[in-house]
Parts: sequence; C-alpha cells; structure tokens
Amino acid sequence: MCAPARAAQTLLVYGDSVSAAYGIAEQRGWVALLAARLKRERADYIVVNASISGETTAGGLARLPKALAAHRPAIVVLALGGNDGLRGLPVAQMRQNLVRMIEQCRSAGARVLVAGMRLPPNYGPDYTRAFEAAFAEAAKAGGAALLPFLFEGFGERDEYFQPDRIHPNEAAQPLIAENVLRALRPLLGAR
Repeated sequence: MCAPARAAQTLLVYGDSVSAAYGIAEQRGWVALLAARLKRERADYIVVNASISGETTAGGLARLPKALAAHRPAIVVLALGGNDGLRGLPVAQMRQNLVRMIEQCRSAGARVLVAGMRLPPNYGPDYTRAFEAAFAEAAKAGGAALLPFLFEGFGERDEYFQPDRIHPNEAAQPLIAENVLRALRPLLGAR
C-alpha cells in the first residue's frame, strides 16, 4: 500500500530584478531553475515568483500582505534590499522594513530565508559595511534563516554579470539557484 501524497506547499520568492530574471529569459532565471530542481527532488513544494524589477524594501513591505494572502506560503525567500543600497537609502530603514516583512511572514505561518546582498565599494566603507550587516541583523531580529550573500562564489567575477555589472547573466543563474537551495534545505524539511 502506498503512502498518500502530501499536499504541495508554496515557496514564495519575493525579490527584485535579480529574482525576476532581468535581462534573460524567465525560464532560465534562478527561480525557475530552483522550481525545476524542487519539482525533481521535492514534489511537495511549488515555487511562486512574486519578484518585481526595481522593488525596494518599502515597496515590498507595502505589497506583502496581499502576496501572503494570495499564496499562503510555507516558506518565503526574501531577496530584497539591493535597490535600497543602489539608491543610497537609509540602511536603518531598510533593516526595519526587512524585520517587519519577516515578522509578517512568520505571523502568516511561513518560514523565512533572507538573501543578503553586497554593494560595490564606491558607496564608501561605512555605508557598504552597514548595508551588508543589515541582512544578518534583520534575520537574527526576526528569527529567519540567512543566506549571507546571494552571489556567493561568483560576485567578484565580471564574466557572470550582464554589461551593467549589477544583474547576473544566464551563466550565473545555476550558481544562484544552488546557493539558495543550500540555504533552504534546513527549512524544506520543517513543517
């Protein structure tokens, strides 16, 4: 006798242009690659991509309640903040927005993975250090898991980026998917 199949849970990716596959075909972006991998390995998860190019943490915070109600995720990958940094927005406000989003996700019953980002050095050492630390601080304050740097392993290599040197190219997408999956594994088994 076969065990009954478990109902699929939703993994919501909530990010900006990096997660929205800016400049490449959507099906070749890291979120689609992660979805395909999970479909092969973990049929009990479906991936929904609610990422919007240009999104900041303030914009993400404003639209999060609707996204949580619509998708009822078991896990949220929170990949926002890059645009806050590129625009030089206050790090304290970004951190607070991240904490509030984590809290909303957790109140809705979702486990959260915060995907950290780094900035180019031209933003100055004080701002770049504070920016990078904000992701870990928000994850700790909100009780979320942390992927310290979404571009771990290739972030300093130009050949993995589009000409703007901000958005990863198609060759980088499997690397991002692997970074996220590695950080997600402890959350996937929890119910």
